[in-house]
Amino acid sequence: MTARAATPVSRREALVRSGLGLGWLGAASLLADEGRSNVPATLAPRPPHFTPRARAVIHLFANGGPSHVDTFDRKVALDAYAGREIPVSLKTERRTGTAMPSPFAFRRHGESGLEVSELFPALARHADRLCVVRSMHADVPNHEPSLMLMNCGDPRLVRPSAGAWVTYGLGTENQNLPGFVAMCPGGYPIKATENWRSAFLPGAFQGTYVDTRKRRVEDLVQHVNHPVLDRETQRRQFGLIAGLDRRHLADRGPDPLLEARLASLELAWRMQAEAADAFDVSREPQHVLERYGDDVQGRQMLIARRLVERGVRYVQVWHGEGQPWDSHEDIAKNHRKLARESDRAIGALLDDLVGLGLLETTLVLWGGEFGRTPTVELPSDAGVKAPTGRDHNHYGFSVWLAGGGIKPGHVHGATDEFGFRAVENRMHVHDLQATMLHLLGLDHERLTYRHSGRDFRLTDVHGRVVSEIVA
Repeated sequence: MTARAATPVSRREALVRSGLGLGWLGAASLLADEGRSNVPATLAPRPPHFTPRARAVIHLFANGGPSHVDTFDRKVALDAYAGREIPVSLKTERRTGTAMPSPFAFRRHGESGLEVSELFPALARHADRLCVVRSMHADVPNHEPSLMLMNCGDPRLVRPSAGAWVTYGLGTENQNLPGFVAMCPGGYPIKATENWRSAFLPGAFQGTYVDTRKRRVEDLVQHVNHPVLDRETQRRQFGLIAGLDRRHLADRGPDPLLEARLASLELAWRMQAEAADAFDVSREPQHVLERYGDDVQGRQMLIARRLVERGVRYVQVWHGEGQPWDSHEDIAKNHRKLARESDRAIGALLDDLVGLGLLETTLVLWGGEFGRTPTVELPSDAGVKAPTGRDHNHYGFSVWLAGGGIKPGHVHGATDEFGFRAVENRMHVHDLQATMLHLLGLDHERLTYRHSGRDFRLTDVHGRVVSEIVA
């Protein structure tokens, strides 16, 4: 990576980083790929390329592809063409028919007048803090490659995820917690751990998976508590073992691998206490728990806030098991249910980030891997029995962002009058990734890693920073 300008260290940063010990100097040898000892392979904080606007990312992943024309991109033309063919013909994954108006009402909110569907009343309170990009587009209308493109920058080959690239470039502010956490309830999504893996980057930057369907901290974080020993007994035991290990190291002389192993044991000890605190939402006041909601999404959003508070760099929050937003059928019922599950918690998350002064330095991103067609999906052998849903649509869809240097109360770009294709200020997924890295103080063209004889980056050879959405 290219050398960067130094950034000042605040009192808060100094306290957060206080867990960093000399043992991490040896951890690079343990975690880095062989022959790359000059590549940073620990989560120690590193300065960005330039002054950042954001210090952390919370990516709210609406898995399966939410419908933009039912959420953040109102299309009155669909009402006029209801039950009729529209004058836009694009190839879709499955057969679609006539125009399908949105079953949901839209209203303008805030001083910005941002239009938001009735599905998101809690989020709509923050309309003047949102930047809605209505001109997103991807490459293909299939889940697997679109998930990989959104999360890893390449639709086909296994590549490092965005969270891995961010932690590789910046490290993290708390050495007692993972730098990148992926919360997905009920098991892995499609493409499983490829969504948050580090691929050819050192393993230190891979996302730590947490199954947030589970409630107890002991189930969320394995081995966080010893089944027999109390904390004080463990402390004494650890002190004895560490002393013997250090004596062994002194007898052997300098040994980077052994030093790294000792550092990893020290990290595990420190994490045992801090992870329990970060993931245990029961420590929050009752009124806070009630605001988020006593459900999976509520717990996830609250944990995300607690992790960012503690200096975790990148948090990805997946919605639901499987592909919940993949509404090929009965979109009116399914999208309403999904929005009800997540809206309250998203609103509470933004409330708290604002109240704690964290939204200015935390970039929040919401969206799926693509959108959905404005035309109704027809019954088919694929299992769709009634024309009440929408097919996948990669030609045009919406995401929204908030905080972290994003222009608030702003709409960027547009799809055509029916919402089928992005036509104005088109923004590819690589542009979104380049802009996110820019807000974190990273130049997407300079954040590279040499592998198999060439330099790789999150945006491949594409992407541009969309300055129009930067405040």
